Amino acid sequence: MKEALFILYVKDQSTSTAFYQQVLDSKPRLNVPGMTEFALKDGCVLGLMPEEGIKQLLGDRLPDPAQARGIPRAELYLRVDDPAACHARALAHGATEICGLAPRDWGDVAAYSLDPDCHVLVFARTASKLPKASRSC
Repeated sequence: MKEALFILYVKDQSTSTAFYQQVLDSKPRLNVPGMTEFALKDGCVLGLMPEEGIKQLLGDRLPDPAQARGIPRAELYLRVDDPAACHARALAHGATEICGLAPRDWGDVAAYSLDPDCHVLVFARTASKLPKASRSC
């Protein structure tokens, strides 16, 4: 495998592109009508595709992603050096907080929010590398 591309279907490509550009503190490697791509790390790429674009591409056999608008359909879990700062940046640019930074049973400290399309956005770091935080949301 040379690359892994994870694509989120979004209502408005330009809104989601602006959001992720701020949140990831990165410019897209590709930004054309119908697809935006952000290089993440080690061959991983986040893609943003308009809901109507995937519907046109795959046709009526694909359930319409717009029908699930407002319902979380994916989670983007990002391990970062400073999850509190990344989470705060996401909130400052329009994310909706679900749960602040807290230790999780699997050994990470993570903060959860929703992006403008209600995809779950998580910033995390291995718990042993951060001070203890509250376990509750």
